[in-house]
Amino acid sequence: MPALSKNDQSLKKAVEVADAAPNRRVAGQDPVKRQQILDGAKRVFLCVGFDAASMNDITREAGVSKGTIYVYFGSKEELFGALIDRERTAIFSSLAETLEEEGSVRETLTRFATLLVTRMTSVPVVRAQRMVIGVSERMPELGCRFYDAGPDSAKGLLSAYFDRKTKEGLLDIPDTAIASRQLFDLCAGGLTRACIFGVLEAPPSEALIAETVDSGVDMFLARYGTHRAD
Repeated sequence: MPALSKNDQSLKKAVEVADAAPNRRVAGQDPVKRQQILDGAKRVFLCVGFDAASMNDITREAGVSKGTIYVYFGSKEELFGALIDRERTAIFSSLAETLEEEGSVRETLTRFATLLVTRMTSVPVVRAQRMVIGVSERMPELGCRFYDAGPDSAKGLLSAYFDRKTKEGLLDIPDTAIASRQLFDLCAGGLTRACIFGVLEAPPSEALIAETVDSGVDMFLARYGTHRAD
C-alpha cells in the first residue's frame, strides 16, 4: 500500500479527531452561543438603534470574539433578521396557545387579541417596529420579514382558527385571510400605531386594551358570528 502524502496524512488526522469527538458542535451550530449573540444584539439594537449599532458593539455586549460572531452571522443585517425571526416566533407561539384553550369563540378571540395588543404595544416591540420602519425603505426585505403574513404569523394563526370554526358552524366567514386582517386592525391596529408614532407615550393601560378589544370583537362577531359564537 503506497505511503500517504502529507496532505492526505493531515486529512486523515482531522477525520480521526472528528470521529473521536462526535458530540463536538459544528462551527456556527451551538444554539447556546447563538442565543448569547442574539441577546447581546437585542440589547444593543434597542439601546442605540439599527444604524448606530456596530458589530463591535454587539461583540462586546454579547461577550464573544469578533471571529465567533461572524461564524454565526455574516452581517449586521443578517443578525437583525435572525433577531426578528426569534422575537416573532416567541410572540406567535404564545398566541397560538390562546387559540387552543377552551372557551367560546368570543372568549378565545378576546384572549388572543388582548395578548396580541399587549405584546405589540410593549416598549421593546414598539422600538423594534420603529427600527424596521426606519430601514425598510433601503432594506425592504427586513420590513417584509418583520411583517410576514405567512401561515405561522398572527394573521396566519387566526386564519386557520377561522377555517376550523367556520366548518363547525360557529362563524360564517367567506374569506378567512381578509377576516384575520380585519380583526387585527380592529383590536390592535389603532393602539399599535399610536404607540409607534408617540401619540401614546407609554403602553396602553389594561383598561384601555380591554375596552378596545371588547369593542373590536363585538364588531367582528356582528359581521361574522353565528348564534352559536357566544
